[in-house]
Amino acid sequence: MTKLEAASRLTAIGLMSGTSLDGIDVALLSTDGATFVERGPAAGYSYEPAFRRRLADALETAKSIVKREDRPGDLSELERELTMRHAEAVRRFVTDNGLRLSDIDVVGFHGQTVLHRPGQALTVQLGLGQLLADELGVHVVYDMRANDMAHGGEGAPLVPVYHRALAASLDERPVVFVNIGGISNVTYVGENDELVAFDSGPGNTLIDQWVERHAGVPFDQGGAIASEGGVVAALAERYLASDFFTADIRRSLDRNDFPPPGDHEVELADGARTLAHVSAAAIIKAADHFPKPPKRWIICGGGRKNRVIIEDLRRMAGASGAQVSVAEEVGFDGDGMEAEAWAYLAVRSLKGLALTFPGTTRVRSPVTGGVTAYPHTAESP
Repeated sequence: MTKLEAASRLTAIGLMSGTSLDGIDVALLSTDGATFVERGPAAGYSYEPAFRRRLADALETAKSIVKREDRPGDLSELERELTMRHAEAVRRFVTDNGLRLSDIDVVGFHGQTVLHRPGQALTVQLGLGQLLADELGVHVVYDMRANDMAHGGEGAPLVPVYHRALAASLDERPVVFVNIGGISNVTYVGENDELVAFDSGPGNTLIDQWVERHAGVPFDQGGAIASEGGVVAALAERYLASDFFTADIRRSLDRNDFPPPGDHEVELADGARTLAHVSAAAIIKAADHFPKPPKRWIICGGGRKNRVIIEDLRRMAGASGAQVSVAEEVGFDGDGMEAEAWAYLAVRSLKGLALTFPGTTRVRSPVTGGVTAYPHTAESP
């Protein structure tokens, strides 16, 4: 057992670059990987538009991947650049918060998902864990989805075990954590810490693609565009009638599973409003797959800043007597939570604790995961 594995509490940084392709979230956590969680600062570092476009292009290039190690086209070069941007984000974060890299025990590195095909047990996250460890001189845990898939899981979602740790501070159960990123996912935490989690449907990704194509902006800030439009019922129903929502078995989603509307199918504002409605309705539909109706929904991720989505959620959830709160209203960080989770998962990985469970990824039994990269300046075990 290494010194890190034996330590009761570790200081960890988590890094998340999500399906919205907007930048890198960084968060600091002190944790034992179990019940103790002390949250530190968090920050976001945006990608420049040109790099965001390259990542979007990478999603197309990655469609030809058949083996996890394949890097067609310029993906190898992009992977290295992405890793170096993560290294720079950590350095900036440490400096901005009066820390030193030597204060950090481990970094949890998600990388950038460019392909996720659970039916083929294939998931690809760009990111070179060893390069990041060497750049920072810090242990890095990465590639946390693959072992779940090797044991029959879908490789997602991984954040629920962290949601369960956060729920310990709440009085109300059942509670549902909702992360509205590019894809929305939900975590149900029951009265006895029962975990049920899955992707609920498109989150921001359809809205982002729609407004970028038709308004030249990367996202609908605050839901401003959607607030000027109306829901086109036929279009909304087409999305919500997808067999993804009607299937008894939940599956994880890829960004490409739901295409945006056709260019001339609907005008800009109505398209944004309809897609916001779809995002909210998809989340509420998730309750059909929970053991009991939730008492509270806690909304995290960038989508919580879209007031149209939040208004729809409050109206829909209110019909069953449930409350909807954005993360900050209950003392959490809605922007930093996924990065915090990756810090927490890195510590669990080092300690050999389970990252995924049958109720979260459909893995056969609880399994740990992740690969640890030891910096070449450090002594490997």
